Amino acid sequence: MHHVAASSGHVKRGQELPTSPSYSAFQWLALVEHELLLFAAVWFAIGAIDEFVIDGLWLWLRGKKAAKAVKLKDDLPQELKGIAAVIVPAWRESAVIGAMVSHCLASWPQRDLRLYVGVYRNDQPTLAALTVLANDPRLRVVLHDRDGPTTKADCLNRLYRAICEDEHRTGRRARSLILHDAEDMVHPAALGLMDRTLDHADFVQLPVRPEPQAGSRWIAGHYCDEFAEAHARDMVVRNWLSAGLPSSGVGCAFSRGAIDRILERRGGRDPFAAECLTEDYEAGLLVSETGGKSCFLRVRDRDGAIVATREFFPGTLTASVRQKTRWLHGIAFQGWDRLGWSGRGLDVWMRLRDRRGALVALVLTAAYLLIVLSPIVRIGEAVGAITPLVPDPWVKALLLFNLASFFWRLSLRFCFTAHEYGLAEGIRAIFRFPVGNVISIMAGRRAFMAYLRVLFGGKVQWDHTVHLVHPVHVMALGTGQSTARLARQ
Repeated sequence: MHHVAASSGHVKRGQELPTSPSYSAFQWLALVEHELLLFAAVWFAIGAIDEFVIDGLWLWLRGKKAAKAVKLKDDLPQELKGIAAVIVPAWRESAVIGAMVSHCLASWPQRDLRLYVGVYRNDQPTLAALTVLANDPRLRVVLHDRDGPTTKADCLNRLYRAICEDEHRTGRRARSLILHDAEDMVHPAALGLMDRTLDHADFVQLPVRPEPQAGSRWIAGHYCDEFAEAHARDMVVRNWLSAGLPSSGVGCAFSRGAIDRILERRGGRDPFAAECLTEDYEAGLLVSETGGKSCFLRVRDRDGAIVATREFFPGTLTASVRQKTRWLHGIAFQGWDRLGWSGRGLDVWMRLRDRRGALVALVLTAAYLLIVLSPIVRIGEAVGAITPLVPDPWVKALLLFNLASFFWRLSLRFCFTAHEYGLAEGIRAIFRFPVGNVISIMAGRRAFMAYLRVLFGGKVQWDHTVHLVHPVHVMALGTGQSTARLARQ
């Protein structure tokens, strides 16, 4: 026992450990605590340094006024420079698809809008919800010839083939492909902004704005915190660095040239990888890999509201873990397999940040185990069952550094959330921080197990999130009404 503890380098010189078998089990707890402490301290410090670099770049950009959202002078709809094909995959979305399509067609009155909605042949309720809207000639309801659910990418590819069929029939080629989901609420200025930006870019991403839910302040609310920071800081810095931008899968536009290059890269007729759980993320990165230019647009309208895609995110722990499992599996594990680590140093850095979710979950697990173990070890020391193991000075320094970085991180989280959602949500963001950690830990374990199942021959399926209420419904009823239902998502 003495040899094992001394070799770890965490015990003061000359410190003797008890050798009596009656104490050995307790002493092992102290050793485990020390090893977990070292593991967590080192990796938290590495992560903190990485975040400090992004913080520093963002603060520098803020000082130059390059990180501030641009204010629109005129957000009235404008005619498009070509056909904008908006594609919306739908599986069991009868509760929201009607509101999404109606609001989209009303917000975007441009003649060259084409809204393609993909419906499975075994999903009659969703098809019925769309039938009443079929009088708008800009809407295309595409019936998939397979039973659902397959994967989201498979549905997107079916929609792409429908676009190609229309192009062949009319002789007009679409200028852009725009991705949206059935639960999205679009901004009136978004379509014109994306169309205009495609004059000098091949891929455009707008921010995503999760809407607060009165019935799920903690689970659904933590999405507000994460996206407020990611789409006001991370994506702004990434855009300034000219690194490859991932697609969020909603509120994003691909030029037709970018899609052609992705098709050439894949060597097939489908632009989206049907076997990938985060086909949108991958497609966004492929734009830069194939020589295209990407742009993240952070713009506010004349009323000061961010031009973004608004939606309700999952409001229960189970639904949130399932969703983040899919993200983690697709980005961290499949992204490593499918995209590798090629590219410039900046791109490799950003991919490392994207794929660190599994490691973060492991480090967080170690940290929460420490919270459980530490009181037990302290009690053992107090009653003389455990000989204290004192960390080296450099470990103590790491712990102080991590503590300072933690409070800095909480401060920034408060600022970003409060700026977008108000003071009350900013304060809640501080207390929601552990909620996101717990969800990350649970999703990390499930994603790793799911990845192993696929490696051993399992099938990738669309682990779909059920949506019960669209933001338009809540706006129609008034703020605060109906949101209790959202917690069941």
